[in-house]
Amino acid sequence: MNEPSFAVPLWVWAAVMAGIVAMLAVDLLAHRDSHVIGFREAAAWSGAWIAVGLGFGGVLALWQGGDVASTYYVGYLIEKALSIDNVFVFALVFSFFAVPDAYQHKVLLWGVIGALAARLVFIFVGAELLRLFFWTAYVFGAFLIWTGYKMAVSKDTEVHPDRNPVVRAVTKVVPTDPRFHGDRFVVRLDGRRAATLLLVALVAIEATDLIFAVDSVAAVLAITTNTFLVWTANAFAVLGLRSLYFCLSGLLRRFAYLHYGLAVLLVFAGVKLILSETPVGKLPIPLTLSVIAVTIAASIAWSLVATRRSPSGDGEDGPVR
Repeated sequence: MNEPSFAVPLWVWAAVMAGIVAMLAVDLLAHRDSHVIGFREAAAWSGAWIAVGLGFGGVLALWQGGDVASTYYVGYLIEKALSIDNVFVFALVFSFFAVPDAYQHKVLLWGVIGALAARLVFIFVGAELLRLFFWTAYVFGAFLIWTGYKMAVSKDTEVHPDRNPVVRAVTKVVPTDPRFHGDRFVVRLDGRRAATLLLVALVAIEATDLIFAVDSVAAVLAITTNTFLVWTANAFAVLGLRSLYFCLSGLLRRFAYLHYGLAVLLVFAGVKLILSETPVGKLPIPLTLSVIAVTIAASIAWSLVATRRSPSGDGEDGPVR
């Protein structure tokens, strides 16, 4: 696979990690009091996170040139698009556990920290496998195609957080009080510590995100196996996931057909990854960027036009997800 090849000094890795930690700390301090996140506040934060992600691409362009920056932007865009599907599942988890609006941001903040850690592991493991064994490109490619197919045909599949094996294991092993105690994850009851329902909701978020992490990391690895580019594209997209949720949570039912577009992107990434280990080679970055942009725009436009016909935002095909 022809990859953007450039040396990333250890101090650059350290600086990026420190920057991410600093941004998370600022977000944590800005939302240290539990309150309902309104659309205006969420939109402002979402705009700030997007500006940071796009700005980092500009830094890459100045440092390593346009090809490297373009590769980063493709990875960032596909990860940002796939993160919208996370928002659907987050909404279902919060609804299932009846998590109060004021506590949702805290759950998502710690959920994002766990998501970043999981993606970092998956990125290095996946990139190393692709480097050592060429046939893993076929395995990852087939996995992405299968995932895209499942996403397209399982529109109405319900999510049952209580059936998740990780959630069930936690509730069986850890003493759990099935109530909320403010925004606390752990409380002391009858002289012993117990997990609250808020912690169970956090575990459900983390457990479901692991599935999305595998999909999204594999999709970006189809673009490039440069670990620095894959990690930064994932990280800067995931950092804005909380704000994106609060921006879109009230509009989710309008995105009735977005999952078809995301399915197309996964299939495209799988085909691209398989072709990279054939005489065809890697598809050009401008072509990849065009396919992603057109697919996202078309699926969103389709959704908005279709759901506009129904006051409830469901369109003619019934409830969304």
